[in-house]
Amino acid sequence: MQSVLSRLWLTSRLLLCGCINMAEYLKLQSLAEAKSVFLQNLGTVIPVRETIDSIKAAGRVLAESVIADEYLPAFSRSSMDGYAVNSADTFGTSESLPGYLKIIGELPMGAVPSIRLMRGEAALIHTGGMIAQGADAVVTLELSHVTEQGDLEVFKPVSSGENIIFKGEDVVPGDEVMPAGKLIKPADVGGLFALGKLTIAVAKKPLFAILSSGDEVIPPDQTPKPGQVRDINSEALAALIEQNGADYQLYPIIPDDREQMRRSIRLAFEAADAVVVTAGSSASSRDMTADMIRELGVPGVLVHGINIRPGKPTILAVCNRKPVVGLPGNPISALVIAQFIIKPLIEHMLGMTKEAILPLVKATLTVNLASLAGREEWIPVKLIREGNEWLAEPIFFKSNLIFQLSSADGLMKINADATGKSANSQVEVLLL
Repeated sequence: MQSVLSRLWLTSRLLLCGCINMAEYLKLQSLAEAKSVFLQNLGTVIPVRETIDSIKAAGRVLAESVIADEYLPAFSRSSMDGYAVNSADTFGTSESLPGYLKIIGELPMGAVPSIRLMRGEAALIHTGGMIAQGADAVVTLELSHVTEQGDLEVFKPVSSGENIIFKGEDVVPGDEVMPAGKLIKPADVGGLFALGKLTIAVAKKPLFAILSSGDEVIPPDQTPKPGQVRDINSEALAALIEQNGADYQLYPIIPDDREQMRRSIRLAFEAADAVVVTAGSSASSRDMTADMIRELGVPGVLVHGINIRPGKPTILAVCNRKPVVGLPGNPISALVIAQFIIKPLIEHMLGMTKEAILPLVKATLTVNLASLAGREEWIPVKLIREGNEWLAEPIFFKSNLIFQLSSADGLMKINADATGKSANSQVEVLLL
């Protein structure tokens, strides 16, 4: 008891005299709490708008709603190859008792039909062809037959409107066909061109400044000397940021010098829309990232430590309404946290109104996995196809080995209240 009291007394004295950095006592938050606090303090972001060609719009976020100013389709047309008919003429028909209609011609493609159908008549029509007056249905080729006398034999009745797409069935003038904040998909690009919208207003991509720090870190184009490592975090994060819809600017590597770090972070902060710094985010007294971030503005550091493995020593800050993220120096830790923090941050900054759906795959775990209760854990796994099912094979990694994450197909979650997962249990894998 006396020993414990002695240690507590010594710790308190060291804290008072500043010999121990308060950051060493990280207040860990859950990943969900950390993300929520971070984005809430960032507040609503109104992205800068730019106009681009619609052909290049896939993967961008709409800056304004798209309102239809015409009918789609612009005219009633057939959805099948067959014969335009008056549906009442087919009632009661069957294979054993077919009905017979007089074929009076063929409806042209790309033009208004000159034919008007009377009762008992039919006209050949192709998919997309405009419906003639007097017709309200289409009998498909499979349910009809042309006799030697040139009449149409119908083997099954059709109802009014069957096999027809009517004018305005898709959209009518005034419809909001795409809301602001929507992530544009290839099908949306088709919709834009269907309405004749050749350009579109989208959110301008936010610019992320990326900085790495550490005396041992050198640029990738140099040959490491003993004790040195190439910077891979900056380039990997740049790829992730670009893949998720933002632009990036790489900055020179920062040595472990307080004044140089202060100048570099300040320069990046003033030039970019967001700042990401790797390394220098742990509770070590050697690390200065949190102190430098606090100087950038208010409210400053919101989270210093997340209850997750890998990625515990993460810093999340908002400084004068600008996001700043301090990531661990270990590549796997940095990239795992980037998946959960940087990706939703980009979505938020682009004004996306709907969070991107996570790509999840259900799989069967191949081995028993132990985990330390009290911390959320994400395990890299390989997915192996077995029949109609997927097997999840864990990769037992060390956090600074990049190719262990490179070989993974996804990440498997172990909740903070669990002590592991058993072999043959069903798990969800977040695809990378």
